[in-house]
Amino acid sequence: MKTERRTEIIWHAVLIVIVFLSLYPIFFALSTSFKTLNEAFNSSSLIPKEFTTAAYSNVLQKIPFVKITVNTFIIAGIVTAFKLFTGVLAAYSFVFFDYKGKNFMYFILVSTIFIPFTVTMIPNFITISKIGLRDNILGVALPQLADATGIFLLRQHMRGIPKSLVEVAKLEKASHTNILRTIVVPMVKPAILSIGIIFFINSWNEYVWPSLILKSTENYTLSLALQMFVSAEGGTDIPVAMAISVLTMVLPLGIYSVCQKYIINTFAQSGIKG
Repeated sequence: MKTERRTEIIWHAVLIVIVFLSLYPIFFALSTSFKTLNEAFNSSSLIPKEFTTAAYSNVLQKIPFVKITVNTFIIAGIVTAFKLFTGVLAAYSFVFFDYKGKNFMYFILVSTIFIPFTVTMIPNFITISKIGLRDNILGVALPQLADATGIFLLRQHMRGIPKSLVEVAKLEKASHTNILRTIVVPMVKPAILSIGIIFFINSWNEYVWPSLILKSTENYTLSLALQMFVSAEGGTDIPVAMAISVLTMVLPLGIYSVCQKYIINTFAQSGIKG
């Protein structure tokens, strides 16, 4: 009993340390965003001595914050809507249709999930440049549309739907559109919601690809706006940079806090069936 108790205490301590290390950057950003520039450089305390909202005022004055936020939202919205739409249709076909080469096609699609971004980055950059979408938010969204993660996750959930329901609907002369709309989608709606949230947050936080494509400040995303106040030469405006960080993370954290149950269940259930 003593050994089990000691092990339990150790694991609790480890988990507390992990949680602290995970949350510390958030607390640091939030705290620093309310500090003066001088205090931000000279104090490591998480509690500001001179509480000020000057950093947030500077954000609104120095960059087109509303336009940048709208850019980020449009990109994330396009990516999320397209990936969900194609994911639902593709997953439905893989589960409820029988055709030659279906398993091979599914294997190829899922295999693309494991291709590193660095492999496709240069071909994507050249393609986007040739079609004239550099420094355009559509050029940021377009390569993100090619992702089979949604197909994989939605297929796993649709496989849990009794095929007898679909067969009965077919006997009643229901079209595949009606079957999808009235039977399949309602039964996997929690999965669609949580997968959509994951897609939205991932696109919202994307940094590397937008940094390659976007050059004009008015076309920036929130992640890129941060680099305007971070300099390797020591000219970093830390409070303003942290203010942008806080504003960038507010929406994703808010969405996750409200919908975390659906997100966790989606990943937990997706691995039940191979």
